[in-house]
Amino acid sequence: MRRAAAGGGLAPAGGGVTFIDGDEHTSAPWSELLVDAQAMAAALQAHGIGVGDHVAILGPTTRRLVTAIQATWLSGACVVMLPLPMRMASIDAFIDQTRERFANADCSIVLMDPQFSEFVTPIESDPPFVLLSELEGDADALVRPEIDPDSMAVLQFTSGSTSDPKGVMLSHRAICNNIDAAVEAAEVSGDDVAVSWLPLYHDMGLIGLLTIPMCCGIPLVLGAPQDFMARPVRWLNWISDYGGTMTAGPNFAWVLATRALRRAEGLDLSSVRLALSGAEPVDAGSFRSFAAAAAPFGFDPGALFPAFGMAEVCIAGTFPPRGRGIKTDVVDQHVLEHEGYARPAPADGRHARELVMLGSAVPGLEIQIVDRQTRRPCADREVGELLIKGNSVTSGYYRRPDATADLIVDGWLHTGDLAYLLDGELVMCGRIKDLIIIGGRNIYPQDVEKAAGLIDGIRAGNVIVFGQEGRHGKQHMVVVAETRSDDLVDLRKQVVQEVNRTIGVPPRDVVLVPPGTVPKTSSGKLQRSACRLMFERGELTASSAPR
Repeated sequence: MRRAAAGGGLAPAGGGVTFIDGDEHTSAPWSELLVDAQAMAAALQAHGIGVGDHVAILGPTTRRLVTAIQATWLSGACVVMLPLPMRMASIDAFIDQTRERFANADCSIVLMDPQFSEFVTPIESDPPFVLLSELEGDADALVRPEIDPDSMAVLQFTSGSTSDPKGVMLSHRAICNNIDAAVEAAEVSGDDVAVSWLPLYHDMGLIGLLTIPMCCGIPLVLGAPQDFMARPVRWLNWISDYGGTMTAGPNFAWVLATRALRRAEGLDLSSVRLALSGAEPVDAGSFRSFAAAAAPFGFDPGALFPAFGMAEVCIAGTFPPRGRGIKTDVVDQHVLEHEGYARPAPADGRHARELVMLGSAVPGLEIQIVDRQTRRPCADREVGELLIKGNSVTSGYYRRPDATADLIVDGWLHTGDLAYLLDGELVMCGRIKDLIIIGGRNIYPQDVEKAAGLIDGIRAGNVIVFGQEGRHGKQHMVVVAETRSDDLVDLRKQVVQEVNRTIGVPPRDVVLVPPGTVPKTSSGKLQRSACRLMFERGELTASSAPR
Protein backbone atom coordinates (compact mmCIF):
# COMPACT_ATOMS: atom_id res chain seq x y z
CA MET A 1 0.00 0.00 0.00
CA ARG A 2 2.77 2.43 0.97
CA ARG A 3 4.92 1.40 -2.02
CA ALA A 4 2.07 1.83 -4.52
CA ALA A 5 1.12 5.22 -3.06
CA ALA A 6 4.71 6.33 -3.55
CA GLY A 7 4.62 5.36 -7.23
CA GLY A 8 6.18 1.93 -6.80
CA GLY A 9 3.18 -0.04 -8.04
CA LEU A 10 2.14 -1.00 -11.54
CA ALA A 11 1.44 2.65 -12.37
CA PRO A 12 4.78 4.42 -11.70
CA ALA A 13 3.21 7.85 -12.02
CA GLY A 14 0.89 6.96 -9.17
CA GLY A 15 -2.86 6.65 -9.58
CA GLY A 16 -5.63 7.66 -7.27
CA VAL A 17 -9.33 7.43 -6.53
CA THR A 18 -12.20 9.36 -8.03
CA PHE A 19 -14.99 9.25 -5.47
CA ILE A 20 -18.49 9.58 -6.89
CA ASP A 21 -21.45 10.71 -4.82
CA GLY A 22 -24.52 10.95 -7.05
CA ASP A 23 -23.38 13.32 -9.77
CA GLU A 24 -20.50 14.84 -7.77
CA HIS A 25 -16.97 13.63 -8.55
CA THR A 26 -13.86 14.36 -6.43
CA SER A 27 -10.41 12.89 -6.95
CA ALA A 28 -7.39 12.27 -4.73
CA PRO A 29 -4.07 10.50 -5.38
CA TRP A 30 -3.28 7.33 -3.43
CA SER A 31 -0.40 9.22 -1.77
CA GLU A 32 -2.82 11.77 -0.28
CA LEU A 33 -5.18 9.06 0.90
CA LEU A 34 -2.25 7.32 2.58
CA VAL A 35 -1.43 10.44 4.62
CA ASP A 36 -5.09 10.73 5.67
CA ALA A 37 -5.10 7.05 6.63
CA GLN A 38 -1.92 7.44 8.68
CA ALA A 39 -3.54 10.30 10.59
CA MET A 40 -6.67 8.23 11.23
CA ALA A 41 -4.54 5.24 12.24
CA ALA A 42 -2.78 7.43 14.80
CA ALA A 43 -6.21 8.44 16.13
CA LEU A 44 -7.15 4.75 16.39
CA GLN A 45 -3.98 4.09 18.35
CA ALA A 46 -4.94 6.96 20.65
CA HIS A 47 -8.20 5.05 21.26
CA GLY A 48 -6.13 2.02 22.29
CA ILE A 49 -6.49 0.13 19.00
CA GLY A 50 -3.53 -1.92 17.84
CA VAL A 51 -2.28 -5.30 16.71
CA GLY A 52 -4.85 -8.04 17.28
CA ASP A 53 -7.85 -5.74 17.71
CA HIS A 54 -10.95 -6.02 15.53
CA VAL A 55 -12.40 -2.79 14.11
CA ALA A 56 -16.01 -2.76 12.88
CA ILE A 57 -16.68 -0.23 10.12
CA LEU A 58 -20.20 0.85 9.12
CA GLY A 59 -21.05 3.37 6.45
CA PRO A 60 -21.77 4.03 2.77
CA THR A 61 -19.01 4.22 0.18
CA THR A 62 -17.17 7.51 0.82
CA ARG A 63 -13.62 8.78 1.05
CA ARG A 64 -13.85 8.53 4.84
CA LEU A 65 -14.85 4.86 4.63
CA VAL A 66 -11.89 4.00 2.39
CA THR A 67 -9.60 5.95 4.72
CA ALA A 68 -10.95 3.98 7.72
CA ILE A 69 -10.20 0.68 5.99
CA GLN A 70 -6.62 1.72 5.26
CA ALA A 71 -6.20 3.19 8.75
CA THR A 72 -7.29 -0.02 10.42
CA TRP A 73 -4.60 -1.97 8.58
CA LEU A 74 -1.97 0.68 9.28
CA SER A 75 -2.77 0.45 12.99
CA GLY A 76 -2.22 -3.32 12.88
CA ALA A 77 -5.88 -4.16 13.52
CA CYS A 78 -8.32 -6.36 11.60
CA VAL A 79 -11.08 -4.91 9.38
CA VAL A 80 -14.67 -6.08 9.99
CA MET A 81 -16.94 -4.49 7.38
CA LEU A 82 -20.59 -4.31 8.41
CA PRO A 83 -23.24 -4.67 5.67
CA LEU A 84 -25.72 -1.91 4.97
CA PRO A 85 -29.47 -2.61 4.90
CA MET A 86 -30.83 -3.80 1.56
CA ARG A 87 -34.16 -2.13 2.32
CA MET A 88 -34.79 0.60 4.86
CA ALA A 89 -38.12 -1.09 5.63
CA SER A 90 -36.10 -3.75 7.44
CA ILE A 91 -34.20 -1.28 9.63
CA ASP A 92 -35.00 -3.11 12.88
CA ALA A 93 -33.63 -6.37 11.51
CA PHE A 94 -30.61 -4.47 10.20
CA ILE A 95 -29.87 -3.06 13.67
CA ASP A 96 -30.17 -6.48 15.31
CA GLN A 97 -27.95 -8.13 12.67
CA THR A 98 -25.37 -5.34 12.91
CA ARG A 99 -25.12 -5.64 16.70
CA GLU A 100 -24.92 -9.44 16.43
CA ARG A 101 -22.09 -9.21 13.89
CA PHE A 102 -19.80 -6.87 15.78
CA ALA A 103 -20.46 -8.83 18.97
CA ASN A 104 -19.66 -12.17 17.30
CA ALA A 105 -16.53 -10.63 15.80
CA ASP A 106 -15.26 -9.45 19.24
CA CYS A 107 -14.83 -5.90 17.94
CA SER A 108 -12.93 -3.45 20.14
CA ILE A 109 -14.45 -0.38 18.49
CA VAL A 110 -17.18 0.52 15.99
CA LEU A 111 -16.39 3.23 13.42
CA MET A 112 -19.62 4.64 12.05
CA ASP A 113 -20.68 7.14 9.42
CA PRO A 114 -22.73 9.92 11.08
CA GLN A 115 -25.83 9.14 9.01
CA PHE A 116 -26.23 5.80 10.83
CA SER A 117 -25.82 7.20 14.33
CA GLU A 118 -29.57 7.79 14.71
CA PHE A 119 -30.32 4.15 13.88
CA VAL A 120 -27.58 2.21 15.64
CA THR A 121 -27.17 3.71 19.09
CA PRO A 122 -24.80 2.10 21.62
CA ILE A 123 -26.00 0.06 24.55
CA GLU A 124 -24.01 -0.87 27.65
CA SER A 125 -22.70 -4.15 26.25
CA ASP A 126 -21.45 -2.59 23.00
CA PRO A 127 -17.83 -1.61 22.29
CA PRO A 128 -17.15 2.16 22.00
CA PHE A 129 -18.79 3.89 19.03
CA VAL A 130 -16.74 6.58 17.21
CA LEU A 131 -18.04 8.66 14.31
CA LEU A 132 -15.78 8.68 11.27
CA SER A 133 -16.12 12.45 11.11
CA GLU A 134 -14.56 12.75 14.57
CA LEU A 135 -11.65 10.37 14.09
CA GLU A 136 -8.80 12.79 13.48
CA GLY A 137 -5.12 12.54 14.31
CA ASP A 138 -1.58 13.45 13.30
CA ALA A 139 0.04 11.27 10.63
CA ASP A 140 3.47 11.86 12.20
CA ALA A 141 2.20 10.43 15.50
CA LEU A 142 1.54 6.99 13.99
CA VAL A 143 3.64 4.26 15.57
CA ARG A 144 4.28 1.70 12.86
CA PRO A 145 3.37 -1.70 14.33
CA GLU A 146 5.05 -5.05 13.79
CA ILE A 147 2.45 -7.18 12.00
CA ASP A 148 2.56 -10.95 11.72
CA PRO A 149 1.76 -11.82 8.07
CA ASP A 150 -0.36 -14.72 9.31
CA SER A 151 -2.50 -12.54 11.59
CA MET A 152 -6.01 -11.57 10.52
CA ALA A 153 -6.36 -8.63 8.15
CA VAL A 154 -10.05 -9.09 7.35
CA LEU A 155 -12.88 -10.89 9.12
CA GLN A 156 -15.29 -11.22 6.20
CA PHE A 157 -18.80 -12.42 6.96
CA THR A 158 -20.22 -14.80 4.38
CA SER A 159 -23.30 -13.61 2.55
CA GLY A 160 -25.52 -16.16 4.25
CA SER A 161 -27.24 -17.24 1.02
CA THR A 162 -27.72 -20.77 2.36
CA SER A 163 -27.06 -20.40 6.09
CA ASP A 164 -26.36 -17.95 8.89
CA PRO A 165 -23.42 -15.66 8.08
CA LYS A 166 -20.07 -16.90 9.38
CA GLY A 167 -16.88 -14.90 9.85
CA VAL A 168 -14.22 -15.94 7.32
CA MET A 169 -10.71 -15.37 8.70
CA LEU A 170 -8.38 -13.88 6.08
CA SER A 171 -4.74 -13.23 6.92
CA HIS A 172 -2.45 -10.56 5.48
CA ARG A 173 -0.44 -13.30 3.77
CA ALA A 174 -3.49 -14.97 2.22
CA ILE A 175 -4.88 -11.69 0.88
CA CYS A 176 -1.51 -10.66 -0.59
CA ASN A 177 -1.13 -14.08 -2.19
CA ASN A 178 -4.59 -13.83 -3.76
CA ILE A 179 -4.01 -10.28 -4.96
CA ASP A 180 -0.76 -11.35 -6.64
CA ALA A 181 -2.56 -14.32 -8.21
CA ALA A 182 -5.46 -12.22 -9.50
CA VAL A 183 -3.13 -9.56 -10.93
CA GLU A 184 -1.11 -12.24 -12.75
CA ALA A 185 -4.09 -14.25 -14.00
CA ALA A 186 -6.04 -11.18 -15.15
CA GLU A 187 -2.93 -9.53 -16.60
CA VAL A 188 -3.55 -6.31 -14.69
CA SER A 189 -1.16 -3.57 -15.86
CA GLY A 190 -0.27 0.03 -15.11
CA ASP A 191 -2.49 1.10 -18.00
CA ASP A 192 -5.64 -0.27 -16.34
CA VAL A 193 -8.36 1.93 -14.86
CA ALA A 194 -10.74 0.17 -12.47
CA VAL A 195 -14.39 1.23 -12.18
CA SER A 196 -16.61 -0.05 -9.37
CA TRP A 197 -19.87 0.57 -7.56
CA LEU A 198 -19.67 -2.74 -5.64
CA PRO A 199 -20.29 -2.59 -1.87
CA LEU A 200 -17.12 -2.49 0.22
CA TYR A 201 -18.67 -4.86 2.77
CA HIS A 202 -18.50 -7.66 0.17
CA ASP A 203 -15.26 -9.40 -0.84
CA MET A 204 -15.62 -8.58 -4.55
CA GLY A 205 -15.81 -4.89 -3.72
CA LEU A 206 -13.41 -4.78 -0.76
CA ILE A 207 -10.60 -6.93 -2.11
CA GLY A 208 -11.33 -7.25 -5.83
CA LEU A 209 -12.10 -3.65 -6.76
CA LEU A 210 -10.58 -1.63 -3.89
CA THR A 211 -7.56 -3.43 -2.44
CA ILE A 212 -6.17 -4.64 -5.78
CA PRO A 213 -6.15 -1.13 -7.33
CA MET A 214 -4.83 0.27 -4.03
CA CYS A 215 -1.94 -2.22 -3.89
CA CYS A 216 -1.16 -1.79 -7.60
CA GLY A 217 -1.44 2.00 -7.50
CA ILE A 218 -3.72 2.08 -10.56
CA PRO A 219 -6.57 4.59 -10.94
CA LEU A 220 -9.92 3.66 -9.39
CA VAL A 221 -13.31 5.23 -10.07
CA LEU A 222 -15.43 4.39 -7.03
CA GLY A 223 -19.19 4.88 -6.83
CA ALA A 224 -21.76 3.59 -4.38
CA PRO A 225 -24.28 0.75 -4.80
CA GLN A 226 -27.23 3.07 -4.21
CA ASP A 227 -26.10 5.37 -7.03
CA PHE A 228 -25.87 2.45 -9.43
CA MET A 229 -29.24 1.00 -8.37
CA ALA A 230 -30.96 4.39 -8.69
CA ARG A 231 -29.61 4.89 -12.22
CA PRO A 232 -27.72 1.88 -13.64
CA VAL A 233 -26.58 3.93 -16.65
CA ARG A 234 -24.25 5.81 -14.29
CA TRP A 235 -21.95 2.76 -14.18
CA LEU A 236 -21.60 2.94 -17.95
CA ASN A 237 -21.14 6.71 -17.88
CA TRP A 238 -18.27 6.34 -15.40
CA ILE A 239 -16.58 3.79 -17.65
CA SER A 240 -17.05 6.05 -20.66
CA ASP A 241 -15.95 9.28 -18.96
CA TYR A 242 -12.83 7.87 -17.31
CA GLY A 243 -11.75 5.29 -19.89
CA GLY A 244 -12.39 2.37 -17.57
CA THR A 245 -10.61 -0.82 -18.62
CA MET A 246 -11.75 -3.22 -15.87
CA THR A 247 -14.97 -3.56 -13.91
CA ALA A 248 -17.11 -6.25 -12.32
CA GLY A 249 -20.62 -7.11 -11.22
CA PRO A 250 -22.98 -10.01 -10.45
CA ASN A 251 -25.60 -11.30 -12.89
CA PHE A 252 -28.33 -8.82 -11.99
CA ALA A 253 -25.98 -5.87 -12.57
CA TRP A 254 -25.35 -6.86 -16.17
CA VAL A 255 -29.11 -7.29 -16.71
CA LEU A 256 -29.76 -3.77 -15.39
CA ALA A 257 -26.91 -2.38 -17.49
CA THR A 258 -28.36 -4.03 -20.59
CA ARG A 259 -31.72 -2.36 -19.98
CA ALA A 260 -30.00 0.99 -19.41
CA LEU A 261 -28.19 0.72 -22.76
CA ARG A 262 -31.51 0.74 -24.61
CA ARG A 263 -31.90 4.41 -23.73
CA ALA A 264 -28.23 5.42 -23.59
CA GLU A 265 -26.55 7.86 -25.95
CA GLY A 266 -23.01 9.03 -26.55
CA LEU A 267 -21.22 6.32 -24.57
CA ASP A 268 -17.75 5.06 -25.41
CA LEU A 269 -17.16 1.58 -24.00
CA SER A 270 -14.25 0.72 -26.28
CA SER A 271 -11.74 1.03 -23.43
CA VAL A 272 -13.13 -1.98 -21.50
CA ARG A 273 -10.77 -4.95 -21.60
CA LEU A 274 -12.09 -6.90 -18.60
CA ALA A 275 -15.76 -7.08 -17.62
CA LEU A 276 -15.98 -9.63 -14.83
CA SER A 277 -19.13 -11.48 -13.86
CA GLY A 278 -18.93 -13.53 -10.69
CA ALA A 279 -20.25 -14.12 -7.15
CA GLU A 280 -22.88 -16.60 -8.39
CA PRO A 281 -23.35 -18.99 -11.33
CA VAL A 282 -22.84 -16.81 -14.40
CA ASP A 283 -25.84 -16.67 -16.74
CA ALA A 284 -24.55 -16.95 -20.30
CA GLY A 285 -27.61 -15.42 -21.92
CA SER A 286 -27.65 -12.31 -19.76
CA PHE A 287 -23.92 -11.73 -20.11
CA ARG A 288 -24.07 -12.22 -23.89
CA SER A 289 -27.07 -9.87 -24.13
CA PHE A 290 -25.04 -7.15 -22.43
CA ALA A 291 -22.25 -7.56 -24.95
CA ALA A 292 -24.72 -7.29 -27.83
CA ALA A 293 -26.39 -4.18 -26.38
CA ALA A 294 -22.99 -2.58 -25.68
CA ALA A 295 -21.49 -3.37 -29.10
CA PRO A 296 -22.85 -0.18 -30.76
CA PHE A 297 -20.90 1.77 -28.13
CA GLY A 298 -17.61 0.09 -29.02
CA PHE A 299 -17.65 -2.71 -26.45
CA ASP A 300 -15.49 -5.70 -27.36
CA PRO A 301 -17.23 -9.03 -26.53
CA GLY A 302 -13.76 -10.46 -25.87
CA ALA A 303 -13.74 -8.38 -22.68
CA LEU A 304 -16.39 -10.62 -21.08
CA PHE A 305 -14.66 -12.32 -18.15
CA PRO A 306 -16.78 -14.97 -16.37
CA ALA A 307 -14.98 -16.06 -13.19
CA PHE A 308 -15.43 -17.94 -9.93
CA GLY A 309 -14.57 -16.55 -6.52
CA MET A 310 -15.57 -16.75 -2.89
CA ALA A 311 -14.71 -15.14 0.43
CA GLU A 312 -13.07 -18.35 1.67
CA VAL A 313 -10.22 -17.92 -0.86
CA CYS A 314 -10.09 -14.12 -0.34
CA ILE A 315 -11.81 -13.46 -3.68
CA ALA A 316 -10.22 -14.95 -6.84
CA GLY A 317 -10.72 -18.69 -7.44
CA THR A 318 -10.65 -19.39 -11.17
CA PHE A 319 -10.06 -16.96 -14.05
CA PRO A 320 -10.35 -17.48 -17.82
CA PRO A 321 -7.75 -16.07 -20.23
CA ARG A 322 -8.14 -12.31 -20.55
CA GLY A 323 -9.57 -11.33 -23.92
CA ARG A 324 -11.19 -14.70 -24.68
CA GLY A 325 -14.73 -13.61 -23.97
CA ILE A 326 -17.45 -16.01 -22.90
CA LYS A 327 -17.03 -19.72 -23.58
CA THR A 328 -19.73 -22.22 -22.74
CA ASP A 329 -20.45 -25.93 -22.61
CA VAL A 330 -23.87 -26.99 -23.88
CA VAL A 331 -24.93 -30.20 -22.15
CA ASP A 332 -27.85 -32.60 -22.08
CA GLN A 333 -29.94 -31.38 -19.15
CA HIS A 334 -31.73 -34.74 -18.82
CA VAL A 335 -28.45 -36.62 -18.37
CA LEU A 336 -27.05 -33.93 -16.07
CA GLU A 337 -30.06 -34.17 -13.76
CA HIS A 338 -30.46 -37.96 -13.77
CA GLU A 339 -26.87 -39.16 -13.99
CA GLY A 340 -24.75 -36.26 -12.72
CA TYR A 341 -22.78 -36.23 -15.96
CA ALA A 342 -22.32 -33.30 -18.35
CA ARG A 343 -22.81 -35.06 -21.66
CA PRO A 344 -22.76 -32.74 -24.68
CA ALA A 345 -26.27 -31.92 -25.86
CA PRO A 346 -27.56 -33.65 -29.00
CA ALA A 347 -27.32 -31.77 -32.27
CA ASP A 348 -31.06 -31.12 -32.36
CA GLY A 349 -30.76 -29.01 -29.20
CA ARG A 350 -33.26 -31.02 -27.17
CA HIS A 351 -32.83 -30.84 -23.39
CA ALA A 352 -29.93 -28.43 -23.88
CA ARG A 353 -28.52 -26.48 -20.95
CA GLU A 354 -25.76 -23.94 -21.50
CA LEU A 355 -23.14 -23.65 -18.75
CA VAL A 356 -20.34 -21.11 -18.59
CA MET A 357 -16.68 -22.15 -18.46
CA LEU A 358 -14.95 -20.20 -15.70
CA GLY A 359 -11.29 -20.76 -16.43
CA SER A 360 -8.64 -22.51 -14.35
CA ALA A 361 -7.36 -21.98 -10.82
CA VAL A 362 -5.40 -18.78 -10.27
CA PRO A 363 -1.71 -19.20 -9.31
CA GLY A 364 -1.27 -20.61 -5.83
CA LEU A 365 -4.57 -22.53 -5.83
CA GLU A 366 -5.50 -26.09 -6.83
CA ILE A 367 -9.01 -27.34 -7.55
CA GLN A 368 -10.51 -30.78 -7.80
CA ILE A 369 -13.99 -32.27 -8.10
CA VAL A 370 -14.85 -35.24 -5.89
CA ASP A 371 -17.79 -37.62 -5.74
CA ARG A 372 -20.10 -36.57 -2.91
CA GLN A 373 -20.48 -40.09 -1.51
CA THR A 374 -17.17 -41.86 -2.16
CA ARG A 375 -14.95 -38.72 -2.15
CA ARG A 376 -13.00 -40.11 -5.10
CA PRO A 377 -11.72 -37.59 -7.68
CA CYS A 378 -14.12 -37.18 -10.59
CA ALA A 379 -13.17 -37.49 -14.23
CA ASP A 380 -13.87 -34.69 -16.70
CA ARG A 381 -17.60 -33.98 -17.01
CA GLU A 382 -18.50 -35.90 -13.83
CA VAL A 383 -20.44 -33.64 -11.44
CA GLY A 384 -19.26 -33.56 -7.83
CA GLU A 385 -18.27 -31.16 -5.07
CA LEU A 386 -15.68 -28.48 -5.75
CA LEU A 387 -12.65 -28.59 -3.43
CA ILE A 388 -9.89 -25.95 -3.27
CA LYS A 389 -6.42 -25.96 -1.75
CA GLY A 390 -3.69 -23.32 -1.75
CA ASN A 391 -1.97 -20.28 -0.30
CA SER A 392 -4.97 -17.95 -0.11
CA VAL A 393 -7.47 -20.32 1.50
CA THR A 394 -8.98 -19.16 4.79
CA SER A 395 -7.82 -20.72 8.05
CA GLY A 396 -11.49 -21.19 8.94
CA TYR A 397 -14.52 -19.53 10.47
CA TYR A 398 -14.03 -17.28 13.50
CA ARG A 399 -14.98 -18.96 16.78
CA ARG A 400 -16.66 -21.78 14.83
CA PRO A 401 -14.45 -24.87 15.15
CA ASP A 402 -17.39 -27.09 14.24
CA ALA A 403 -18.02 -25.28 10.96
CA THR A 404 -14.29 -25.05 10.28
CA ALA A 405 -13.91 -28.82 10.69
CA ASP A 406 -16.59 -29.34 8.03
CA LEU A 407 -15.09 -26.64 5.78
CA ILE A 408 -11.46 -27.76 5.66
CA VAL A 409 -10.66 -31.48 5.57
CA ASP A 410 -7.09 -32.71 4.99
CA GLY A 411 -6.12 -29.27 3.74
CA TRP A 412 -8.92 -29.07 1.15
CA LEU A 413 -11.64 -26.42 1.35
CA HIS A 414 -15.07 -27.98 0.77
CA THR A 415 -17.01 -25.29 -1.06
CA GLY A 416 -20.49 -26.87 -1.07
CA ASP A 417 -20.68 -26.16 -4.82
CA LEU A 418 -21.63 -28.70 -7.47
CA ALA A 419 -19.35 -28.47 -10.49
CA TYR A 420 -17.32 -30.39 -13.04
CA LEU A 421 -14.04 -29.94 -14.89
CA LEU A 422 -13.62 -29.73 -18.64
CA ASP A 423 -10.10 -29.54 -20.05
CA GLY A 424 -8.90 -28.15 -16.73
CA GLU A 425 -11.57 -25.45 -16.57
CA LEU A 426 -14.25 -25.12 -13.91
CA VAL A 427 -17.95 -25.34 -14.82
CA MET A 428 -20.41 -24.57 -12.03
CA CYS A 429 -23.79 -26.28 -11.71
CA GLY A 430 -25.21 -24.96 -8.41
CA ARG A 431 -25.13 -25.23 -4.63
CA ILE A 432 -25.50 -28.63 -2.95
CA LYS A 433 -27.88 -27.22 -0.32
CA ASP A 434 -30.12 -25.69 -2.99
CA LEU A 435 -30.51 -28.86 -5.04
CA ILE A 436 -34.11 -30.09 -5.48
CA ILE A 437 -34.53 -33.85 -5.94
CA ILE A 438 -37.78 -34.93 -7.59
CA GLY A 439 -38.29 -38.39 -9.03
CA GLY A 440 -34.55 -39.07 -8.98
CA ARG A 441 -33.77 -35.87 -10.86
CA ASN A 442 -31.36 -33.25 -9.56
CA ILE A 443 -33.15 -30.01 -10.38
CA TYR A 444 -31.10 -26.82 -10.12
CA PRO A 445 -33.25 -23.95 -8.81
CA GLN A 446 -31.59 -21.30 -10.99
CA ASP A 447 -32.96 -23.04 -14.10
CA VAL A 448 -36.51 -22.72 -12.76
CA GLU A 449 -35.94 -19.17 -11.51
CA LYS A 450 -34.69 -18.09 -14.91
CA ALA A 451 -37.70 -19.61 -16.67
CA ALA A 452 -40.20 -17.97 -14.31
CA GLY A 453 -38.36 -14.64 -14.46
CA LEU A 454 -38.89 -14.39 -18.23
CA ILE A 455 -42.67 -14.18 -17.83
CA ASP A 456 -44.22 -10.73 -18.27
CA GLY A 457 -45.42 -9.52 -14.90
CA ILE A 458 -42.75 -11.40 -12.91
CA ARG A 459 -39.81 -9.34 -11.64
CA ALA A 460 -36.70 -10.95 -13.13
CA GLY A 461 -34.03 -11.57 -10.52
CA ASN A 462 -36.67 -11.66 -7.79
CA VAL A 463 -37.77 -15.28 -8.06
CA ILE A 464 -36.80 -17.99 -5.57
CA VAL A 465 -37.35 -21.71 -6.03
CA PHE A 466 -36.81 -24.34 -3.35
CA GLY A 467 -37.75 -27.91 -2.53
CA GLN A 468 -40.30 -28.79 0.13
CA GLU A 469 -40.71 -32.21 1.69
CA GLY A 470 -44.13 -33.81 1.34
CA ARG A 471 -45.46 -37.25 2.14
CA HIS A 472 -42.98 -40.11 2.52
CA GLY A 473 -40.08 -37.64 2.33
CA LYS A 474 -40.70 -36.83 -1.33
CA GLN A 475 -39.89 -33.31 -2.43
CA HIS A 476 -42.04 -30.95 -4.41
CA MET A 477 -41.20 -27.54 -5.79
CA VAL A 478 -42.24 -24.11 -4.54
CA VAL A 479 -41.90 -20.92 -6.60
CA VAL A 480 -41.94 -17.54 -4.83
CA ALA A 481 -41.97 -14.58 -7.22
CA GLU A 482 -42.38 -10.85 -6.91
CA THR A 483 -44.95 -9.10 -9.09
CA ARG A 484 -46.84 -5.85 -9.50
CA SER A 485 -49.53 -7.51 -11.64
CA ASP A 486 -53.24 -7.41 -10.75
CA ASP A 487 -54.11 -10.53 -12.73
CA LEU A 488 -52.65 -13.01 -10.24
CA VAL A 489 -54.75 -16.02 -11.24
CA ASP A 490 -53.56 -15.94 -14.85
CA LEU A 491 -49.99 -15.17 -13.79
CA ARG A 492 -49.89 -18.25 -11.56
CA LYS A 493 -51.09 -20.40 -14.45
CA GLN A 494 -48.37 -18.94 -16.68
CA VAL A 495 -45.68 -19.73 -14.11
CA VAL A 496 -46.86 -23.33 -13.75
CA GLN A 497 -47.03 -23.80 -17.52
CA GLU A 498 -43.65 -22.21 -18.25
CA VAL A 499 -41.82 -24.13 -15.53
CA ASN A 500 -43.44 -27.38 -16.66
CA ARG A 501 -42.54 -26.63 -20.28
CA THR A 502 -38.93 -25.79 -19.39
CA ILE A 503 -38.01 -28.60 -17.02
CA GLY A 504 -40.92 -31.04 -17.30
CA VAL A 505 -42.00 -30.72 -13.66
CA PRO A 506 -44.75 -28.33 -12.52
CA PRO A 507 -44.35 -26.51 -9.20
CA ARG A 508 -46.69 -27.62 -6.40
CA ASP A 509 -47.02 -24.06 -5.05
CA VAL A 510 -46.64 -20.66 -6.70
CA VAL A 511 -46.61 -17.78 -4.22
CA LEU A 512 -46.85 -14.31 -5.77
CA VAL A 513 -45.62 -11.59 -3.42
CA PRO A 514 -45.23 -7.81 -3.55
CA PRO A 515 -41.92 -6.20 -4.61
CA GLY A 516 -39.34 -6.16 -1.83
CA THR A 517 -40.49 -9.45 -0.29
CA VAL A 518 -37.98 -11.96 -1.67
CA PRO A 519 -35.11 -12.23 0.86
CA LYS A 520 -31.62 -11.37 -0.38
CA THR A 521 -28.19 -11.14 1.17
CA SER A 522 -26.36 -7.84 1.62
CA SER A 523 -24.62 -8.51 -1.70
CA GLY A 524 -27.89 -9.15 -3.54
CA LYS A 525 -27.83 -12.96 -3.64
CA LEU A 526 -31.11 -14.83 -3.34
CA GLN A 527 -31.59 -16.41 0.10
CA ARG A 528 -33.34 -19.66 -0.75
CA SER A 529 -33.03 -21.19 2.73
CA ALA A 530 -34.41 -18.05 4.34
CA CYS A 531 -37.30 -17.99 1.87
CA ARG A 532 -38.08 -21.63 2.64
CA LEU A 533 -38.27 -20.80 6.35
CA MET A 534 -40.54 -17.83 5.65
CA PHE A 535 -42.81 -20.10 3.61
CA GLU A 536 -42.91 -22.78 6.31
CA ARG A 537 -43.68 -20.22 9.02
CA GLY A 538 -46.43 -18.55 6.97
CA GLU A 539 -44.48 -15.29 6.89
CA LEU A 540 -44.79 -14.62 3.17
CA THR A 541 -47.39 -11.97 2.45
CA ALA A 542 -49.03 -13.67 -0.51
CA SER A 543 -51.96 -12.45 -2.53
CA SER A 544 -55.42 -13.34 -1.27
CA ALA A 545 -56.72 -13.76 -4.81
CA PRO A 546 -58.28 -17.17 -5.52
CA ARG A 547 -56.08 -19.84 -7.07
